[in-house]
Amino acid sequence: MSGDEMQPATAPGGALGWPANQRWFGTAAILAVGMVAGGYLLGDGLLRAKDAERAVTVRGLAERDVTADLATWTISYSATSTSLAEAQDKVRRDTASIEAFFRELGFPADALQPTGANVTSYTSEGITTYTVRQRLALRTTDIARAQKAVARQFDLVERGVFLEEGSGMAYTFTKLNDIKPEMVAAATRDARAAAEQFAKDSDSGVGKIRDATQGYFAIEARDGEAGGWGSADSPYKKVRVVTTVSFTLD
Repeated sequence: MSGDEMQPATAPGGALGWPANQRWFGTAAILAVGMVAGGYLLGDGLLRAKDAERAVTVRGLAERDVTADLATWTISYSATSTSLAEAQDKVRRDTASIEAFFRELGFPADALQPTGANVTSYTSEGITTYTVRQRLALRTTDIARAQKAVARQFDLVERGVFLEEGSGMAYTFTKLNDIKPEMVAAATRDARAAAEQFAKDSDSGVGKIRDATQGYFAIEARDGEAGGWGSADSPYKKVRVVTTVSFTLD
């Protein structure tokens, strides 16, 4: 075929059969569709984010009065003499008096156990003085009987037993795990009630829990100041827990 033969028509842009203006409009159309779709997705995402921000965080409280189920009483007593043997003998007699005291109150023999003893001495003007100390511990789940023993503790003093400072009954509630689930549920209900009041005031509705934090359980004396005097020497306790809950708002 000679050089004068006809060749296929070529658009100015160089692409076979596609004028430049057609290719430009096609690219612009694709970009426009992408921008519209991207704008929709971005807008929808912002709306969802705004909805997610609609939440209220409140605290829920649950309290329950309980009675201690364990009583422990550490009894410390001592005897002092310039004769070590005499001091030891006095402590032995005091031990027998204490054992008789609890036996008369109806405690079993194994409820009272020795927990320690020590001897100290000091010398003044050539005279050595010895102090023998003994500790016994009462452990019982009979709370009523333990209270009776404490009420009569001065009977020991009348029997010649010198009770040292620090001798006292301590009452403990050991069944916290048994009531934890119910108290957490109660605290959550209390938190939802507070959230519902807030939602009502803002013309909204309370949705699902977004997140929640359980505070620690506190066991305090039922009467008197929290954590103050009487928190251990009373069998009547108050268990308290506070939860922090975030609810979504509809």
